[in-house]
Amino acid sequence: MAYPQKLLGEGESVVLDLHPHWKVMFLPFLELLGILALAGFLLAQGYSTTANWVVVGLGLLLLLGFFVVPLLKWRTTHFVVTSERVVMRSGVLGRQGRDIPLARINDVSFHHSLFERLLGCGTLVVESAGERGQVTLTDIPKVEKVQRVVYDLVDQQSPGGLAPTAP
Repeated sequence: MAYPQKLLGEGESVVLDLHPHWKVMFLPFLELLGILALAGFLLAQGYSTTANWVVVGLGLLLLLGFFVVPLLKWRTTHFVVTSERVVMRSGVLGRQGRDIPLARINDVSFHHSLFERLLGCGTLVVESAGERGQVTLTDIPKVEKVQRVVYDLVDQQSPGGLAPTAP
């Protein structure tokens, strides 16, 4: 699901539209396989029809809680970089979000562990002027590329650009 165009300002365009890295769905996927395997095993035991319906019902409830809900959370979490701002949105039923205008960003940095580096994800830290200051975004795919894109956009927005940061 792409970020809705109706939420963009006039002349604003989407540069990056990302969801959290697929690694956040790895454990729910393993749980899905485990639930399906257990349900299949129990259904193959030849229990009564009522017992089979109980297994199916419990299996569906477990699938809902352990796979469908995390999948919906993953699909409805957006990290968007536009030509004007950095946008974070999350939530399935209730929504929460935060926008940071590019002109207010002071620093953009990232870090990732060896494991995250192998997977191609990491944590992006966007520091802005204002009360709420720093935003930490975890599980960002291709975090180094995202950091560079945000940095370049901020640099284009401000006449002085960002001051170089120490490693």
